[in-house]
Amino acid sequence: MPRQSINDLIAFLAVAREQSFTKAAAKLGVSQSALSHTIRGLEARIGLRLLTRTTRSVSPTEAGERLLLTIGPHFDQIDSELAALSEFREKPAGTIRINAGEHSAETILWPALKALLPDYPDLNVEIIVDYGLTDIVAERYDAGVRLGERLGKDKIAVRIGPDMRMAVVGSPAYFENHPKPLTPQDLTDHNCINLRLPTYGGVYAWEFEKDGREVKVRTEGQLVFNNIALRLNAALEGMGLAFMPQDIVQADIEAGRLVRVLEDWCPPFSGYHLYYPSRRQASPAFAVVLNALRYRG
Repeated sequence: MPRQSINDLIAFLAVAREQSFTKAAAKLGVSQSALSHTIRGLEARIGLRLLTRTTRSVSPTEAGERLLLTIGPHFDQIDSELAALSEFREKPAGTIRINAGEHSAETILWPALKALLPDYPDLNVEIIVDYGLTDIVAERYDAGVRLGERLGKDKIAVRIGPDMRMAVVGSPAYFENHPKPLTPQDLTDHNCINLRLPTYGGVYAWEFEKDGREVKVRTEGQLVFNNIALRLNAALEGMGLAFMPQDIVQADIEAGRLVRVLEDWCPPFSGYHLYYPSRRQASPAFAVVLNALRYRG
């Protein structure tokens, strides 16, 4: 097959997977106009339309979907084998892409990687912070980080963090005007600072457990955020109650800046795990990252 044809197929795969000429062009390092010209030339040679284009989206046609499913795995295998060749280098090299939530990225991934990477100058790590339950295979991540009970099927999971606890907290100023909740149901009478999850487009329901009884409460309040810092700051400013990882708020609790409630409804639970497809061939670079993250507590 001529080299140009291979490059055209690589361009098609990028557009079909990203479902965007803009994102695919950025990924390939070419202009949108050049990428569009390449795809039109490929379609002309094949004699079939491979992509359906609208003003807002790009998606494969039936023929394009078949081509994507047929050639995609072969190119992925080539990439995997090329990455595996790094074992012949003196030190592992390559790029490892990890999908993780904000809390695990800041408290587990970053501390481990900042100690690891200076010893491996040819190793690159890309961390994408995402609260959604991303399909790591479809999005071409090497691994993802999730809580133990939320792991996907057909995945290998490696524990990378200790057990966790959540904490319901509010400022002393807030509790001057509001009674402390004694049960999770009491939260419906409070101004709660909520977290929006992109996967379902809804607000996260606060989860509690006591004596084997599990309770989920859909709280309401004036503020909804999608990150940790803003929720913490809002709680410190007396804007309402927040449901936060205990390690994030522990210093503020000890200093008296925050008051913890419903502690008996927040038992420890399984912490973060790194997970990846069971069929994935681990490259030396991935093995180094995995070993650095493995929990040894």
